[in-house]
This record gives sequence, structure tokens and C-alpha cells, in this order.
Amino acid sequence: MSDFEHGPFSRKLSAFITLSEAESAVLASLHQRRRKIAAGRDVFQQGQLGQAAYVLSAGWACSYKILQDGERQVVDFQVPGDFLGLRSVLLHVSDHSVVSVTDIEVSEVLLSDLLGVFERTPRLAAAVLWAASRDEAMVVEHLAGIGRRNAVERMAHFLLELGARLSLVGMGSRAGFDCPLTQYLLADALGLTAVHVNRVLRQLREEGLVAVKDGYVAFEDYERLTEFAGFDPAYLDQPGPLLK
Repeated sequence: MSDFEHGPFSRKLSAFITLSEAESAVLASLHQRRRKIAAGRDVFQQGQLGQAAYVLSAGWACSYKILQDGERQVVDFQVPGDFLGLRSVLLHVSDHSVVSVTDIEVSEVLLSDLLGVFERTPRLAAAVLWAASRDEAMVVEHLAGIGRRNAVERMAHFLLELGARLSLVGMGSRAGFDCPLTQYLLADALGLTAVHVNRVLRQLREEGLVAVKDGYVAFEDYERLTEFAGFDPAYLDQPGPLLK
């Protein structure tokens, strides 16, 4: 069995379907065109036509949009197991850019590859649809957070969401997770200033809820933090494979 057959992408999809050996082998075939990209490099750019999609195998990435006045808005962060540019490859043009936050490893997936997988293994198509629906649910939560949660609740909810996403692929737990995001990136994603982010993180630390230090997010009181943020992981959690 290859590393990819039990890597983050397979682990993520395994939350929805119980992968057969044949399905695991098909997933592994999507990793034939592997690339390593240094931190700070665009994987693809907004407005790009006909680009491939990518499976993120290692490292963190950031999706963002450039507005008409040149301002940047971070849309979300991508972690191992995530697709990059899935929507764009299906619609033939990218409405956003993706940049590597850390050094990353990706596998290039052409539209023909993707459609071939869907045709041969409809269960994998259902799993990818579930993953895309989960991403859509996160967008809804982010909009609700920016619109209605105060800054401290917004940060707490966002960190809990990241922890849940990483737990799904074996890279996080209720204790915490490694996090390479700077306060500037967090500010951009959450509609805050970097100064405000610093104050918010200090408040969460002083209240004994969460501490962010040296690239690690430590949940000091997970249950109380969840209650404080109003975090309901139902939009992220999958109690077990729906297709076996």
C-alpha cells in the first residue's frame, strides 16, 4: 500500500465512505504528477483559464481574492487532504488565487483525471461531493462569523474549526494543533487588523481558553472554549461512513 492510500486525502474521504482496495488504488492514481512548491508562491491565480486542480498532501495554503482596487481578501486556508481549485477546474476559470503559506506538496489533477475517477468509481464521486459540501458549509459559517460574531468569538470559532479539520486527517486533537498562520493572515481572514488579532489572542489566553505560541495552538479548556464560541461541529463532523 502506498503512502497516498493512507494519506490525508484518503483519510478525509474515508470519513464518508469505507474505501475498498480498488478505490484506494484509484485515489493513489491521482498522485502521479507530484510537485513541491516553496512558501509564498502562487499555485494558480485568479482569472487563470484551464488550470488543473490539486490535492494538497503536505503543508498549508491560502486561498484569496484580489478586488478591483487591488486589496486582498483571504477566503480560507487549506490543510493536507484538501482540494485546491476544484471549483475552478470544473468551471474552466479560477475566481480566486491560492498561495502556499508553507512549503507544500501537491498532486496535479487534470479535469480528465477527475472525470475518469468519477466514471469508474461513483462512490468516490459521492465522497468528493461530500467534501465540497463541507467546504460550502464552512463558507456559511465564516460569513455568519464575520457578520454576527464579535472578534473574540470569531477567533475562537475559527481556531476550533481548524482543529476539527485537522483532526479529521490525524493532524490535530482537542489538545491543539500546529499552526503556521501569522497574525496578519488571521487578520485578513477574519476581517480584523493585526493589532486587534493580537489583543483577541491575549484575551483568550488570559481567560484560560486557548494559547497560541511558537506555531502551536493549545486548547487549554476545550469544552469552555466551545461553549464560549457557540461552536457546533455538526457541519464538520461525520459520525461514520455513510457508504460502506
